[in-house]
Amino acid sequence: MSALLEINKLTKSFGGLKAVSDFDLNINTGELVGLIGPNGAGKTTVFNLITGMYNPTLGSIKFQEHEISRLKPHKIAKLGITRTFQNIRLFPELTVLDNVRIAYHFQTRCGICHTLFRTKRFNEEESQLREKALEFLAIFGLETRYNEISKNLPYGEQRRLEIARALVSEPKLLLLDEPAAGMNPFEVGRLMELISFIRDRFKLTILLIEHQMKVVMGICERVVAMDFGEIIAQGKPEQVQNDPKVIEAYLGSVTDS
Repeated sequence: MSALLEINKLTKSFGGLKAVSDFDLNINTGELVGLIGPNGAGKTTVFNLITGMYNPTLGSIKFQEHEISRLKPHKIAKLGITRTFQNIRLFPELTVLDNVRIAYHFQTRCGICHTLFRTKRFNEEESQLREKALEFLAIFGLETRYNEISKNLPYGEQRRLEIARALVSEPKLLLLDEPAAGMNPFEVGRLMELISFIRDRFKLTILLIEHQMKVVMGICERVVAMDFGEIIAQGKPEQVQNDPKVIEAYLGSVTDS
């Protein structure tokens, strides 16, 4: 059976700099894979290539056996790939509910006339979307926060809201870019529980970038390590964590002064 995501010889150059070089990765349906490496290793560039924010210089990306490496981001999202960002990207002045309702509007059927004149059909559809959004917030434990301005939420709940919004479109592959960044130990623990829960609840395949080894070791089934745009190790978390190349990438050579 073919992989859900197949990346072959992926290369991205910016001028004379190769941010990603000959990157190969297959991810099977239902896997939870971690992508690790020091800052500047090329991890987020890989995410940007998968989601169509960058076009590759060389190589291919296949999702469900379809080539996607030259598609626009919105077309890739419609195929079933969504992501979060290292820096939370909510609509900070809108309520928690409205942040999720916005994500549902790709499902709306009312045209501009219904919207402008607030017809019965428009009002019924808006009511249905509101109920869907509230039900979705309940899954993430945010139903009591629905009327709060999103920027006023604690950091961990902002991250949960961002993940919730990314799942509204019912993706098959979710990319999480440093979801634990800026979290305290309690929030990290809840995040790990959330990621495991949504993987099972929504039958997701997940690829996550993360610097906190507690998260990587705690929930990832397989880990890929990068340095200078190349894969230097991959395998089970324990194997990668103890790989000499990975240790050197993070800590430097033992012979360095």
